[in-house]
Amino acid sequence: MKKQSNILTVRINEDLDKILDTICDKRHLTKAVVVREYLEMAKSFLIDHNSIKSFNENTLILLKRSFFKTIMDKMDESNQIELGTELARFINDLARLQGKIDDIDYKITLCEEYGMFPKFVDKENYLLFSRQFGPNKFVEAFVWTLITKGDSGDFDKQFIETELSDSSKLTKKYEETIQPVQRDSSYYAFEFAKVKKKRD
Repeated sequence: MKKQSNILTVRINEDLDKILDTICDKRHLTKAVVVREYLEMAKSFLIDHNSIKSFNENTLILLKRSFFKTIMDKMDESNQIELGTELARFINDLARLQGKIDDIDYKITLCEEYGMFPKFVDKENYLLFSRQFGPNKFVEAFVWTLITKGDSGDFDKQFIETELSDSSKLTKKYEETIQPVQRDSSYYAFEFAKVKKKRD
């Protein structure tokens, strides 16, 4: 069933029109498509005067992905876990506002729209998380909190490499809980983050 659409007429200044033309030329798209894409971002962002906000009124900033990852790489693993957990809680909070806290597809789409990582599910239905998103423990804590919503407890801060290398018992617990899976060298994947097949 085709979604109903509405026509919106907006007057813009000449400078903005030229910027849109430049974007259209670079991307080889029509102006209607480019404008529509920007309007689609209203699903994720609120523009409030000179600031960008999320739907739960948090003020946001834009960072280069490489700069964000560099910051993460310089943190110790305990801090990576804390930040990964908090970032996932932010996405869960946004999803909860829309009544979609259990909708993994919606949450992953939000992550993509916020520029965190591309939405990618492989042929075996594993969610794949780009290694460009951040270091291992940051991503593990983020995915754990995003998928489990905290229902299975917080990501265990003992699951850092120095602790795991000293304890086979802890390593076994880590592997049984986090269930890392090797799917592709460019991505992280986890057994608990395998999505259910959609019924035809």
